[in-house]
Amino acid sequence: MQATEPMENRAVYWGTGRRKSSVARVRLVPGTGQLTVNGRPGDVYFNLNPAYLMVTKSPLETLGLENDYDILVNAHGGGLTGQSDAIRLGVARALCELDPANRSPLKMEGYLTRDPRAKERKKYGLHKARKAPQYSKR
Repeated sequence: MQATEPMENRAVYWGTGRRKSSVARVRLVPGTGQLTVNGRPGDVYFNLNPAYLMVTKSPLETLGLENDYDILVNAHGGGLTGQSDAIRLGVARALCELDPANRSPLKMEGYLTRDPRAKERKKYGLHKARKAPQYSKR
């Protein structure tokens, strides 16, 4: 396998993002601003939904770097919303690794905070986590 460019000359920044049951391993490499998720272009992976693309690229737009880095992602688990939020967190963490001065503006926008909400477990005697059977006095 022939590499076109030696890896030691190419800066790669890693970040891991999680949201609900989604996990995204993100690599930032110098490039033209393309998003690749699981080997597919971002607009194809997210079904041409511009909201998901805006969410994933928002940390780069905050810093004005949207056309300077390519985003390469391995994402699994959950749905498209959870995966796009996980990618956003991974991109923000990779940008902090790129330059520690990026941390402050990303923190102000809330991109470095992991959303702790997750699905609550179902309890016995209930239909769902909190939905109880209908009560009848007689």
